[in-house]
Amino acid sequence: MTERPKILVVYYTQTGQLKRIIDTVLGPLQDKATIVYEELKPLQPFEFPWKKQVFYDTMPETVLDRPRGIQPLKVNPDEHFDLVILAYQAWFLSPSQPTAAFLHSEIAGRLLKGKPVITLMGCRNMWLNAQERVKSYLQKAGARLVGNIVLVDKSPNLLSVITILRWSFKGKKEATKWLPQAGVQEKDIIESARFAAPIAQALENKQWDSLQSQLITLGAVDLLPNLVLLEDRGIKAFRFWSKFISAKGGPGAPERQGRVLMYRRLLLIGIFVLSPIAKITSVFKLALNKKKLQEDVEYYKGIHLR
Repeated sequence: MTERPKILVVYYTQTGQLKRIIDTVLGPLQDKATIVYEELKPLQPFEFPWKKQVFYDTMPETVLDRPRGIQPLKVNPDEHFDLVILAYQAWFLSPSQPTAAFLHSEIAGRLLKGKPVITLMGCRNMWLNAQERVKSYLQKAGARLVGNIVLVDKSPNLLSVITILRWSFKGKKEATKWLPQAGVQEKDIIESARFAAPIAQALENKQWDSLQSQLITLGAVDLLPNLVLLEDRGIKAFRFWSKFISAKGGPGAPERQGRVLMYRRLLLIGIFVLSPIAKITSVFKLALNKKKLQEDVEYYKGIHLR
């Protein structure tokens, strides 16, 4: 009798939404493979809902790649897995701190070396820089990225800012008379089960070369050109503020709270000013340099690292 293939799922979730996405995507594979779940747990938990000042004070170390430590993993690093699924969120256009801490660890190198990896994201709508960082981590670990699935909040950008902040600070996700539900929409989560079929086929045949193109055909990654431009501007601003704030001490340091507050007040102004400008700019850039921007979109939808 042929041994069932083994899948390792490494993930971190605060709200439970990402775990639900994982379960939906992998649901059809339950009778075809043995699935092992490894939840990443920070040594000092990130509370949810967030306190506002703590939320913004988390940005510098996230962007500067100085993550808070995680608890030891339960999985045996020398155990064989046919596929690793890394499920994560983007925080401040970067991998969440628990995800980054895992990828920095010695055990990640042992688990990922030589393994095919699928990244699975549930996030607001901007994830490009985070995925570029993850691609780099995986490459250094000797892993092979074979697929990427991104479920995003499809509400208009500025509206999704309002709903995600309401969810993050008040714990209220449900729709109201004026606002849609926060996060990835229920319909999109339910329909994500469609990605299981090509993953199962690739797992059975041990042929990964065409997986991402099949996932793309099924709508695994949907990316608007204006978000490429907006994120490029956003990450530059985050890098500046990260250095400026962290120069006054580490997370929670009283000396840096004034700078955190300054950043906190300017961020939303920046979002609501930059987003419309980026959308307008993208129209002109598409007209003037359509080929280059379209190439960027196609690159980010793929799995290779520049």
